[in-house]
Amino acid sequence: MPRWLRQPRHGSRAWYCPFTLASGSDPRHESRVALLVVAALLLAGTPVCGDPPPILRLDDAIEEAQATNPEIKAARARAAAAAYVPRQASAYDDPVFSYEAWNAPESFDVTRADNNILKLSQKVPFPGKRSLAGTAAERDADVARREADMVQLEVVAAVKRAYWDLWLVHENLLVYSRDKVLVENLARIAERRYAVGQVSQPDVLRAQVELTRLVNRVTTETLGVDAARAELAALLSRDDPQSIGLPEEPVRRRLEQDVASLTEAALRQRPELAAQQASIARFEANRRSARLGYLPDFEFTAERFYNADRRDGLGAMVSMSIPLVYKYKYDAAAGEANARMTTAQAELRRLQDRIRRDVQQAFLRARIALAQRDLFVSTHIPQAEQALRASQVSYETGKVDFLSLVDSVRAVEAIHVEHYQAEADFEKAYADLEHAVGGDLPRSAGR
Repeated sequence: MPRWLRQPRHGSRAWYCPFTLASGSDPRHESRVALLVVAALLLAGTPVCGDPPPILRLDDAIEEAQATNPEIKAARARAAAAAYVPRQASAYDDPVFSYEAWNAPESFDVTRADNNILKLSQKVPFPGKRSLAGTAAERDADVARREADMVQLEVVAAVKRAYWDLWLVHENLLVYSRDKVLVENLARIAERRYAVGQVSQPDVLRAQVELTRLVNRVTTETLGVDAARAELAALLSRDDPQSIGLPEEPVRRRLEQDVASLTEAALRQRPELAAQQASIARFEANRRSARLGYLPDFEFTAERFYNADRRDGLGAMVSMSIPLVYKYKYDAAAGEANARMTTAQAELRRLQDRIRRDVQQAFLRARIALAQRDLFVSTHIPQAEQALRASQVSYETGKVDFLSLVDSVRAVEAIHVEHYQAEADFEKAYADLEHAVGGDLPRSAGR
């Protein structure tokens, strides 16, 4: 469990919980036992014990989202549907069978008609039109597949952000719960000193005011846990947010990639760019198809004649469309195809610029949060805790007033909260960076 729960800090009593974890359990799992203390504080003000809450690993949450998130499922289904279109688009029209009877008697006896004609016809587009239609549909299918990848990338990034938001609210809850116990202890010290006339009544009242503030913060953060669980449960498509376990502690890591290499990787693997490139290929196929629009399509017909009073026979017919009669229609189609191609190329450039910006911004946010986290760990937290210990000793010996002691408590509280915020900001910025690059990134461990 965390050091501040395992041994006295800030003059407060240590918290112990007499249950035993299974052998081989993750030490980070043990640290989450602190949440049992939170529940106890809310209910009775004293620690209670029970089975340790389950841990939800980030990798497990991501895997679950990829399997159960309805947005991902819908995108995959759209991609699967688009994959069936090319064979339809490149297929010939159905052949047409028709029957004609000429000069049939009033009795409608077709066997006495002058002519009974059976026809079988097939429309045949000008060579190249069908293949271009199939190519355009294949590029649409590529776009749909890449869009499914985009959706999955978005959902995974959202899961990571929600996961670290949940971790952060748990950590804040623990900070306020710890400080609540600390202030309870300080309040008892103030009451003892007031009883023997060493301090005035305002010290006791200030302790109660501070204790009330912390009770309110604990209650607020408890509700925040429920809100964060609901967000993550929605992404995992779980009906019961209470089934969400406790997030793991983040592993301290260093950020050593360079922006140029990250940007290069992003421009190589972001699905949006692949989708836009497929769109450009699709519009190129449309442009070539528009040029073929000036060329005629054909229809071939084979006929069999059954005659009442003369010899039966065979017939054939070829028909051809005349596109040049309404040439303006095909001119407009060619103009539209050219305009759409220009639009798609500009959109590709816009996406490239946006991806460069996203990588740069996410990288800088991660660097800033990492620097803040390291500064808190190496300097701010030790200094603030040392100042609090000194203030507590000085108050007990009458060298400082209670207001100075409360200020020290609040300073330590604020620094711990800001430290956890910086930790969560780094993890979320790193999630945004992975999203911007288009895939998971390795991180070298460090302290």
